[in-house]
This record gives sequence, structure tokens and C-alpha cells, in this order.
Amino acid sequence: MFDFTLLACAAFLAGLVDAVVGGGGLIQIPAIFAVFPKEVPATLLGTNKLASMCGTVVAAAKYTRRVNVAWSTAAPAAVTAFMFACVGAFAVTRVPGDFVRSLLPLILLAVAVYTFKKKDFGSIHAPLHSGMKERWLAMGIGAAIGFYDGFFGPGTGSFLLFLFVRFFGFDFLGASAAAKVVNVACNVSALLWFGYSGHLIWKLAALMAVCQIGGSLIGTRLALKHGSGFVRKLFLVVVSVLIVKTAYDTVRHLGF
Repeated sequence: MFDFTLLACAAFLAGLVDAVVGGGGLIQIPAIFAVFPKEVPATLLGTNKLASMCGTVVAAAKYTRRVNVAWSTAAPAAVTAFMFACVGAFAVTRVPGDFVRSLLPLILLAVAVYTFKKKDFGSIHAPLHSGMKERWLAMGIGAAIGFYDGFFGPGTGSFLLFLFVRFFGFDFLGASAAAKVVNVACNVSALLWFGYSGHLIWKLAALMAVCQIGGSLIGTRLALKHGSGFVRKLFLVVVSVLIVKTAYDTVRHLGF
């Protein structure tokens, strides 16, 4: 009973954080692996993905009702993210992820420094592109993030948030809304793979999904209430934690 209570709490907190800035996997994945250390990793990842997808869908629906989502950017990015998440999931079975693992802390550090130095970064919603240029750029970002999500995964939501602000001129709230749409596409794509291969614990996924949804509702409400400034601050906190976590994982994996 304690184990399931722990996972329920982890799923709730993950849903709350993920709804605002992404990065909920930092909380939920370590928790589920700690509770089921002998379970097949793919099964735990599939279970996690189903719960995460439910929370992300609810957050995306909530955002679309309250925020003007830039569909001309989000939709093309979601399509290519869906396609390339499958490619990434296939690639991870053929190519070791060690190189990506070693680069991740440095990439996240660059993102954090850039965001911290630019005090007005993401404070104003001023779209930079339109027409075919916007669509092609969105498709490129969707493809890259989709592949990354399928191949490795940590920080996908946070990367999307940063890229929508940096390359499209969105404020943090608008970027968070668009990121949720693309995240749903990534999650559905990966979930189809896990479901097809039978890597799911349905009862556990259902429990965590309910808790994820509860956290997502509160997280979305906080973001909508407090605006881009709140999202920016939480983004920097989550990215900082991601840097520490991924750096630790890299060092441990290399045997230091």
C-alpha cells in the first residue's frame, strides 16, 4: 500500500510540474523504477508514458480553452514529432544513447544561462514568423524533439518550451500551451509502440493517470493565474534540477 501511495503522490506532483514547464518525468520515472526495481524497464517506461499522456492531454485541453494556441506552429510541430518519436524509439534499440547522455547536462546548462541572462526572455508574446517559414521551422523542431523524446526523453517538455520562446517569439505561457500540444503527439506515438509490444501495467497506469490529471489541473490553473513570470521562474528551477540529475546520471554511467 505504501508503494502505491508513493507512486500516486509522485504522479500528482509530476503532473503539476509537467503542466507548467515540463520535466515531470524527473519525479515520476525515478519513483516507479525505485518501487519496481526488478520489472522490465520498457514496461515501466510504457506505464509511465500512459499516465503522463493522460496528464498532458488534460493540460493541453485546459490551455486551449484559455490561451490562444498558435496552431500554425503547434500543429506542424506535432505532426513531425509524432512521426519522429517512433523513429527515435526504433533507433534507441540500435544505437547506444551514451553520447546524448553525456551532452545533455551541457545543453541544459546553456539553456539555463541563456534564459537567466535575458531577463525579458519570454515575457512578451511577439511571434517572429508566419507562413511557410513558420511551418517549416515548426516541422524541423517537432522532428528533432520527437526523435529525442523517443530516443532518450528527459526534459522534452522543457526543451519545447525554450525553443518556442527562442525561435518563435512566444511568451512563456503561450509557449507552454503549444508545447503541451506537441507533447501529446510524442506521448501518443511512444505509447502506441509500448502498447503494441505489451509493455504496460494497466492497473498501475490507471492509478497514476488519475493522479497525473489532478496535478495537471492544478498546475495549469497556477500557470494561467500567475502568467509568464511564474512559468519562467519554475522553468529555471526545473532546468537546474535537470542539469544536476543528468550530470549525476552521466558520471555514474561512466563509472566515476
